[in-house]
Amino acid sequence: MRVTHVITRLIVGGAQENTVATVLGLRGRPDIEISLLAGRTTGPEGSLESAFKECPQKPIILPCLVRPVHPVLDTLALLRLTRLFRETRPDIVHTHSGKAGVLGRWAAHRARVRVIVHTIHGPSFGRFQGSAANGLFVGAERFAARFTTHFVSVAEAMTRQYLAAGIGRPGQYTRIFSGFPMEPFLAARNDPAWRQHLKIAPGDFVIGVISRLFKLKGHDELLDMAPNFVRECPRARFLLVGDGAWRERLQERARAMGMERHFVFAGLVAPGEMPRYVGIMDALAHLSYREGLPRALPQALAAGRPVAAYDCDGAAEVCLENETGFLIRPGDQETLARRLLQLAGDPGLRERLGQRGRELVRERFSVETMVEAIYNLYQELSRT
Repeated sequence: MRVTHVITRLIVGGAQENTVATVLGLRGRPDIEISLLAGRTTGPEGSLESAFKECPQKPIILPCLVRPVHPVLDTLALLRLTRLFRETRPDIVHTHSGKAGVLGRWAAHRARVRVIVHTIHGPSFGRFQGSAANGLFVGAERFAARFTTHFVSVAEAMTRQYLAAGIGRPGQYTRIFSGFPMEPFLAARNDPAWRQHLKIAPGDFVIGVISRLFKLKGHDELLDMAPNFVRECPRARFLLVGDGAWRERLQERARAMGMERHFVFAGLVAPGEMPRYVGIMDALAHLSYREGLPRALPQALAAGRPVAAYDCDGAAEVCLENETGFLIRPGDQETLARRLLQLAGDPGLRERLGQRGRELVRERFSVETMVEAIYNLYQELSRT
């Protein structure tokens, strides 16, 4: 069985880590020949291309496959993908992310690929943007759905949103949680030396935030609530893991507010290093307005760390209210602060929520479970 995956960029991010783990995991199957196509990796988010340095078959990079809408390059990418599919004749094309998802599925249809799969890692439309953009993206997804054999959604919330928008049919969807290497997070520990390296004292209460430093991630709201929160919890430290175009602005804002010593900007962290950072957190806050099911939530829970998350998209499928953490209405800074103060003042609560979270994700989020589910789906689709 020949399978080709297509993704827009191999930056450090949840969709990309999912795709890389799937491709590498499936390469261990003797009955699958798998390849990966991607656009050029650019920007401050880093690159995952190094994950393939030991592999004889590297990703094929298509410079014409770019993230912004670009009529000329988009046409070239469509033609290039169509030609590649006609030459290599894959049995399955599996696409990821917005641009590669639409162009890849269209090209696969033009090349007469029999099975076309698309993973929905996060919504391309929703309340986070205007009606014109939503109309464009919903239209593009409906168009691509005409050529889609099956959808993989990383959360049931994605399935509901896409079906409500008239994209596909219920029987076309399968939820497969985005798995990750579990053992490093299960073994994560509160390392005093690593805290010292980041200038965090042993008694500080560390609230971690793992996301790109960009819009729709809630960093400004965290800064808004920080002065009052610090008055109630003077040992609070906010550990921001990730990089992005907003880093300099957020750092300057923290300085201007007199909050500089309470915010630690860790910068871009390779996926393999993430357990070390999660280990020194006391709780994780996830304040994104746009996410499929953020990998940061199950990763924190695997390390036994409770979570406080905005109730957006798939967060509620792993952040279970008062069971693994607390769900908060997006933008409700008062409740966010109250819940984090509750966690800061109650080590027993943190232990209870973290332990239940660890049990939950061990059952559902291992990378092996994800790869096995995708492999079984391929087998099923190939037989129909």
